[in-house]
Amino acid sequence: MAGTDRVLMYVTTSGEEEAARIARTLVEERLVACANILPPVRSFYWWEGELQDDREVVFVAKTTAGLVPRVIQRVKELHSYQVPAILALPILEGNAEYLQWVGQECRA
Repeated sequence: MAGTDRVLMYVTTSGEEEAARIARTLVEERLVACANILPPVRSFYWWEGELQDDREVVFVAKTTAGLVPRVIQRVKELHSYQVPAILALPILEGNAEYLQWVGQECRA
């Protein structure tokens, strides 16, 4: 299955509680079909002129391309960061049945 309209969202958060709250909300509101919270990561980045070295928690979520703008807006509303990392990565190929399920579970 080459070229799908399914998307993997990548979001960094301040911790597991925030990741769970945002991910659960997105699933409950049917903006994403599924979300997975990953173990803490160590992030290095510049913020306000200073090099940061922080622990963060990443979650990934599966949705459709048409819902990406709504997912981004909702994450921004729920997130504690001023400038949260919210990335939409295209899914080029995958298990056809799973990708179909993602589309069935998301609501526009």
